[in-house]
Amino acid sequence: MSTTPDNPSTFLGEKVRGNLDIEGVNERKELPEQVQVTVVADGGTRAWVTVLGAWLVLFATFGYLYSFGVYQDYYTRHFLSDHSPSKIAWIGSFQLMMPFALGIVSGKLFDAGHFHAVLIFGSTIFTFSLFMLSLAKPQQYHQVFLSQGLGMGLGLGFTFVPTISIAVHHFRRRKALATGVILSGSSAGAVVFPIMINKCVISFGFAETVRASGYIVLLFLIIGNCLMRTAYQNTRSNGPKLDIKSFFVDAPYMWAVLGALVSSFGFYFPVIYLQLYAIQHHIDSDLAFYSIAILNASGAFGRIAGNHLADLYGPFNVFIPCTLITGGTIFGVLGVKNVGSLVTVSVLYGVFSGAWLSLAMASLGSLARSPGEVGARTGLALALSSFGSLGSAPVQGALLNHNYEWSKPVVFSGILMVASAFMFVITRTLLVRERSTQKV
Repeated sequence: MSTTPDNPSTFLGEKVRGNLDIEGVNERKELPEQVQVTVVADGGTRAWVTVLGAWLVLFATFGYLYSFGVYQDYYTRHFLSDHSPSKIAWIGSFQLMMPFALGIVSGKLFDAGHFHAVLIFGSTIFTFSLFMLSLAKPQQYHQVFLSQGLGMGLGLGFTFVPTISIAVHHFRRRKALATGVILSGSSAGAVVFPIMINKCVISFGFAETVRASGYIVLLFLIIGNCLMRTAYQNTRSNGPKLDIKSFFVDAPYMWAVLGALVSSFGFYFPVIYLQLYAIQHHIDSDLAFYSIAILNASGAFGRIAGNHLADLYGPFNVFIPCTLITGGTIFGVLGVKNVGSLVTVSVLYGVFSGAWLSLAMASLGSLARSPGEVGARTGLALALSSFGSLGSAPVQGALLNHNYEWSKPVVFSGILMVASAFMFVITRTLLVRERSTQKV
């Protein structure tokens, strides 16, 4: 019996033929250099419940990470005021680096079938470290760094890549959209936590505020871990054994990795410094405290809309203009002089940076040659680009210095974002030639 779908089964834009198992009917064509996979189910109740669980995990983890701009401001002016902004920024940048640096480890473990073990391990480390942060004392830099930078960073490192990769188990045509919905959880968390921390730290103090947020994180991680389900039998590859070395001679992939590395040096500037910038420029203090929340709330729309457009037009076709616009909004920080300009820049950066992060995952995933490469390719790319995340905030803090010369870090960050867009253009050009289609 012949089983020929109306459209050839595809994986993220790469044609995949053979071993199509549909309702017990199996037809295998032994052809050279073909990747043989099982067709992945596309949606359903179990799939969307898993998306909800992943959403809750990113709310509690990456959403909390995106609240570091509030901590940067509070540490600089109060809790760690004896230390320079650049030194304090190492806490946030190290924490930000870890989800990407450990991506290659957690991605490989995800591909190997250890999704739940990795998620539980990472969730436990993250929650424990957050409660340890509540015990840190004022001006004790090492206590904050070990708990928030190292500990919470490690927890993020073991949860992030598996959580955003789980959509590949349940979706075929709408993988990018599902990933965008999952990533919107980080935007929601990054709205709730900055408001909560800004308000509570004044009324209840640092320790009580951190512990209160810790209980929310714990609840969301428990529920999220319980809701997520895997479908490894749908993504096993009977093709060639995974060859990591081949990634390094894949020109489109390596140009994309280089672009990710360069952009990560500039991308996070508003996330870390926008609230401090607003306060330093004497913009309404109440609104300044909400700037990070406004930015992250806008990001939820960008994450979903960006990946929906990626499904329609191709990830790199949307990713490149989004990168350029994000760079433009970073330059726009220098134009923030009043309430209106602060809200405008916060919203625009939030929308396009939210779309950028979501599209980055979809774009890197689209470079995989088979489902079995998703975790490894994404993890390796994030690991290599993580060095930019590590150095970005300290370099920006050093450029800022104690005199608060804002033009230097803004121009530095904006130029790097624009430069990275040209590297993604090279990736797109190579993919168009390779795949003979403009939808890449």
